[in-house]
Amino acid sequence: MPVKITTFFLCMTSLALADEALSKAEAEKFVTESWDKHLVKLRTDRTEEMKNSAIVIGDKTMKLLGKTFGDAPAGGRPLVISMHGGGHAPAQVNDQQWKNQIRLYQPEGSLYVAPRAPTNNWNLWHEEHMDAFFDRLIENCIAINGINPNKVYLMGYSAGGDGAYQLAPRISDRFAAVAMMAGHPNETKPDGLRNLPFALLIGGKDTGVNRNVVGRQWGEMLAKLEKENPGHYKHFYRCYEECGHWMNLKDAEAVPWMLQQTRNVWPKHVTWLQDDVISNRYYWLAVDGKKVKAGQRIDAICKDQSIRITSPEISEITLRLSDQLLDLDKEISVYFNDKEVFKGKVKRESSAITQSLSERADKDSIAYSLLRVAAK
Repeated sequence: MPVKITTFFLCMTSLALADEALSKAEAEKFVTESWDKHLVKLRTDRTEEMKNSAIVIGDKTMKLLGKTFGDAPAGGRPLVISMHGGGHAPAQVNDQQWKNQIRLYQPEGSLYVAPRAPTNNWNLWHEEHMDAFFDRLIENCIAINGINPNKVYLMGYSAGGDGAYQLAPRISDRFAAVAMMAGHPNETKPDGLRNLPFALLIGGKDTGVNRNVVGRQWGEMLAKLEKENPGHYKHFYRCYEECGHWMNLKDAEAVPWMLQQTRNVWPKHVTWLQDDVISNRYYWLAVDGKKVKAGQRIDAICKDQSIRITSPEISEITLRLSDQLLDLDKEISVYFNDKEVFKGKVKRESSAITQSLSERADKDSIAYSLLRVAAK
């Protein structure tokens, strides 16, 4: 029987201003209690679909193959999601690619999952429905398999590499690192990789759709971005000059590098570039998805008790605030396109915590307060 998924969108007007302010200790206690109850519900609702090794959303199904390697480290196993190649091909070709993907890599200590793409289209891994499928897979593995939510990794080969290029900047707040093997980025850009370590591995003779040329260009772009933004755009680049599209598993050297990375849940500087698949939440920022378009950009910097937002195209933003970002017991200042739009204290509210949890089963990214600001 299909499993129904409910998508919770951020309501910009329902901030429950009547909530009583919570102390930091009260907010933390409410988070723990709410999270524990939510985990119980997730395990009740989702165990069967994981036993069936298939996630169903609407009219689409994502089948799963999984393996564990070695002993679980302290804090829970990492989750490595590995996307197969294929793409615009008959179903049996993509099935073969999927069954091969589970055999390619052996991430030490991890739960290694190879999903079967829900479609057989050329863009099988970066179609709009994939965000919800990966959200649900990650939530299931947190609740049922006890994986470490700050040690979730995405990787993919060929068409799976296309998906890595596309999904990494689009949903980078979900992952600790991403590895792209032998793919093509199409129209996507690396701006959103500011806080997401990204591995880029290509064959020097992989001339199909200029993968080798475009891969080198991306390596150069990431090197330039890292130089211009010290501490950001961490990356790992390899071009195996003697290899074509198949790199003879030399690309596996990216796996231990990935596993060394830990997710940055509350980064101080966020660059959000909307993909052609629009999203409404990204790290500690949220927008009304009905009012944004592909290509729109937000830069937000938090320093001490001040937040500065720059966006020439978006006029309203909700800040998802937490004591992990700044001290909510103190006054904060918010500047939007260099104009002060808020100065004062914000309340920690149970409604903000509940809303965060309803949007995403991700304890560490729960906001204690939601502050809507508008450009003047």
